[in-house]
Amino acid sequence: MEHLNNFFPFLDLTNSSKFHADDVILFIDEVHTLIGSGIAGRGNKGAGLDIANLLKPALARGELQCIASTTLDEHRLHFEKDKALARRFQPVYVNEPSQEDAVKILLGLREKYETYHKCKYTLEGINAAVYLSVRYIPDRHLPDKAIDLIDEAGSRARMESFKKKKEEQCSIILKSPDEYWQEIRAVQAMHEVALTNRLKYSLNENDQENEVNVEVLDDSKTSPTTTPSASADEPSVVGLEEIARVTSLWSGIPVQQLTADERKLLVGLDDELRKRVIGQDDAVVAISRAVKRSRTGMSDPDRPIATLLFCGPTGVGKTELTKALASTYFGSESAMVRLDMSEYMERHAVSKLIGSPPGYMGFGEGGTLTEAVRRKPFTVVLFDEIEKAHPDIFNILLQVFEDGHLTDSQGRRVSFKNTLIVMTSNVGSTSISKGTMSMGFQTQNDTEENTYAVIKSLVMEELKAFFRPELLNRMDEVVVFRPLEKTQVCYFILGCLVIIM
Repeated sequence: MEHLNNFFPFLDLTNSSKFHADDVILFIDEVHTLIGSGIAGRGNKGAGLDIANLLKPALARGELQCIASTTLDEHRLHFEKDKALARRFQPVYVNEPSQEDAVKILLGLREKYETYHKCKYTLEGINAAVYLSVRYIPDRHLPDKAIDLIDEAGSRARMESFKKKKEEQCSIILKSPDEYWQEIRAVQAMHEVALTNRLKYSLNENDQENEVNVEVLDDSKTSPTTTPSASADEPSVVGLEEIARVTSLWSGIPVQQLTADERKLLVGLDDELRKRVIGQDDAVVAISRAVKRSRTGMSDPDRPIATLLFCGPTGVGKTELTKALASTYFGSESAMVRLDMSEYMERHAVSKLIGSPPGYMGFGEGGTLTEAVRRKPFTVVLFDEIEKAHPDIFNILLQVFEDGHLTDSQGRRVSFKNTLIVMTSNVGSTSISKGTMSMGFQTQNDTEENTYAVIKSLVMEELKAFFRPELLNRMDEVVVFRPLEKTQVCYFILGCLVIIM
């Protein structure tokens, strides 16, 4: 009622002789809340006290200039139901600004936030707020999320500056008298040295420039106690590191990963993966090639970073390579969502990925896949033993591979553009074992690479028989793992023993 009482004086203000209607603009935020605001007092159909009914005559006669704002969903659910009121407004759709426009908006707001937080925003920090928010906070829109980043970063910088100032004051109070006497003696000694230098240079009347320099040096040395206070009053600087620290708190991604140079990370990706996985150089090269192709802008930016299918017998390092990829590229092994596909063998279990539909148990809890990606949008998604899942699950994965997003049972759109999707499968393991067993009968002209090429072609034939062609065509790389040799297994065991000991 308080807001309602404040609204009536505004209508009187527009009708008064002091103000003309053209001089006043009424802005109503969340205008959908006006619809049905008086229904509670008049029953389900009584809307006599509805504020919207008070606006209609003034808007129809042109006595009131009004700008209202609401979302598309709220406009459809509430505003369009009152057709008479909706007819009085001209819809204007406001789209999300581009990154360049968002930077200009932040530059316009920079002075306001600098005055409020008593800090200075660098141009690098402004650009980082837009770039990091777009990449690591996909469930919100520009410029709101970038503004919140610089706002929280400025607040944290001011708190840290206040904390340092208090610590300096406490350190001064806790100093002993001997420490004060030592500082006084040091200042006196510097003052005597400065006076001696001044007398030396004053003997030479023609060297006036040196005398001025000595006096400036003397003044700076005789007042060392003013330096801490001057530095304490200087505003804090908010740059890339401060913005990255706040982004890390929001997204859960380590700060080192946010501030690292991605070009250097991509160049050394092969070597880092080879340190963890032995004997799978082909798989490492294929993964590195797919990731580099995505991050250099040669693929659709809305799709996942890479979609990989690992095939091979059990125990050759498929899951370990996935963990190494999460640790190297995403900063931690915990940046991985692992889904065991043996839990989705039944047809009704497939819906658990995006959430149960209305009317079924578990509705409203969210899906196991969509909720995990919403909480950690920058992660590796591992579908372990994909061949064990029900075939209907491939319909969901096809949408992820093609469009890069899923819509859960609550209608929320979850983006997968910052995820790296890995599927492991034992399809073709029989062909791999048969190919390795026949290596004893190969001729001298045969090589290990030729044998691997034959095995890979056999595995691809089995994959084409198991997976649909539209699913295989949307995978960036299909990696066939080599069976490990005895020397490689021994080397791996020695490495494990070194870690244990």
